[in-house]
Amino acid sequence: MLQYRGLMSQNPPQKPQAVIRAIEIIFPLTTWVIITLPVWLSPFHPAVVAYFILTFDIYFFYKSLSVAIFSTLSFLKLTRLSKIDWLVYSKKLPDFKKIHHVVIIPNYKESLEKVKITLQHIKDQDFPKKRIFVILAMEEREGTEAKLRAEALIKEFNQTFGFIGATYHPDLPGEIKGKASNSTWAAKFLTKLVRQKGLDPSFVTITSCDADSLLPAKYFSYLTHKFLTDSDRYYHFYWAPVLLYSNFWEVPLPIRLQATISSIVRLSLLSRPETLIHVSTYSLSLHMLEKVGYWDTDIIPEDWHIFLQAFFTLGEKVKTLPIYLTVSRDAVNNSTYIGALRSRYEQEKRWAWGITDVPYAIHKFFTTKNIPFLSKFFRVFFVAESHLFWPTSFFILTLAASIPAIINPAFSRTTLGYNLPKLSGLILTITTFFLIILIIIDMKSRPKRPASYSIAKTPLLIFQWFLLPVVTFFLSSLPALEAHTRLLLGKRLEYKVTEKV
Repeated sequence: MLQYRGLMSQNPPQKPQAVIRAIEIIFPLTTWVIITLPVWLSPFHPAVVAYFILTFDIYFFYKSLSVAIFSTLSFLKLTRLSKIDWLVYSKKLPDFKKIHHVVIIPNYKESLEKVKITLQHIKDQDFPKKRIFVILAMEEREGTEAKLRAEALIKEFNQTFGFIGATYHPDLPGEIKGKASNSTWAAKFLTKLVRQKGLDPSFVTITSCDADSLLPAKYFSYLTHKFLTDSDRYYHFYWAPVLLYSNFWEVPLPIRLQATISSIVRLSLLSRPETLIHVSTYSLSLHMLEKVGYWDTDIIPEDWHIFLQAFFTLGEKVKTLPIYLTVSRDAVNNSTYIGALRSRYEQEKRWAWGITDVPYAIHKFFTTKNIPFLSKFFRVFFVAESHLFWPTSFFILTLAASIPAIINPAFSRTTLGYNLPKLSGLILTITTFFLIILIIIDMKSRPKRPASYSIAKTPLLIFQWFLLPVVTFFLSSLPALEAHTRLLLGKRLEYKVTEKV
């Protein structure tokens, strides 16, 4: 049993705070400008507002159509590729025996049973277990509970893997408590461990695995094949879509709906490699991680951020490549209905705090000279657009079309003013038909209905889609808007573990 507590100096790179803070103000301010635009511009230029709303509606139509098409393509390809015996193909590769896979599992106040299930899925891998290392990345501030949990897990799985040990991340000056700083602490320990064991770091991959991420049995065989046949493997991340289906039949209806939408959108990302950036649980080479200086320790959402770190450090070769398997995770839950909704709100707000990547990306855009302009532009635009669309879409799609006529009655008597609500409604009505595709993919992707779930409740699976606008507002747009507003006002978000029972 190996446990790691040694203190390392951690000096986060200094950033031009004035420039970063200026961008932190401008971007969320843009969010509020867009949301309120129909109110303050309609008295003066209602036609401009109308064309803006229609353009936004058409853009939403395009995005919805893209999700429907690409989620279908991803599902079909996943169905085919998940049946392949990747271990057979991997064993034929010349460097198969060199490769080792390390799983870092950051966990803070997670239940023993939850982490044990995650480890059991790693144990069930068809890849040789003695070449799988596991690091339980604990937080020192959790105290005795963390130590006891780690010791129990290490004792149970000590004979299973090539290595299993625990690190205890202390609170260090300049760091933000969370997955990124904890993972960096564990990864620096791994750097020493790999050399001590005489392994070739060029053939070591790291999988950042959330405490409730259940890896499919073929994951490391597939990753091995992908890695060893990839000529640019030291520039690439590897990602299987993380679907929030582990407790699908146990969570309240609003949370189940939101988890379904998140899962299908993630599935659609697989077929769009030009914009694919990994989420939650992902793999990369130890070589690349060391090259970029590990995860930045002064941020909360680490998945997109580590991609941007790598991109602006190593250049346009950096990409995320798809793995056509599915990783299952829990949707948030709680012992009470209201508690579950509150937990889901907090989780979405934490995800939306990824808006802090936008100032980082824009600053890097102007200060990184060795990457072609268009390559930088499209990466930064995708990150910025994703975070801008998140809190604004509900307000523009549902409320905006009726505002110009209310604020400027004269505009309602024009052809454009009279037809604006009708045109907007027509576009959105057509868009709702894409939900049929999402419902079908959801039915085929989610776990089968357990006997404990009454068949009489099955109609709720259809009815829940009628609640989509309400659920989207309270569990997506509103928490995202709070995250943007907090950044605008300089009220930093602290990392909170969302409960999953």
